[in-house]
Amino acid sequence: MPDHSIHHAIDYIEFTVQDLDQAKQFFAAAFGWSFNDYGPEYVGIRRMDAVGECGGMYQADKIVAGGPLVILYSSDLEASQRAVIQAGGTISVDIMTFPGGLRFQFKDPSGNQFGVWSDQAGN
Repeated sequence: MPDHSIHHAIDYIEFTVQDLDQAKQFFAAAFGWSFNDYGPEYVGIRRMDAVGECGGMYQADKIVAGGPLVILYSSDLEASQRAVIQAGGTISVDIMTFPGGLRFQFKDPSGNQFGVWSDQAGN
């Protein structure tokens, strides 16, 4: 089991999607995510180290824009951007500099906004 002992640390992120199967396919193709199915309307997102879960997705009829921005880390930002496009996502903010490195933002097939950042220069 993962260590949940860091007081007040973000432990789990949930977000809504319009089509759970499509979302699973997208995030598996773009980022290699895997899931635990908990019925037709909810999946847990497995941690990349395969120890527990770090989040979940639940199916909803409507996606509300303007929620929190979930930002993922990448060791190869350009490859991650290509993977997002190939998996069916749309780039909403192209690669740009920001304090700490580079990042881009994209929308998943449900319209949720995500960011991907890297501290690796020149990828």
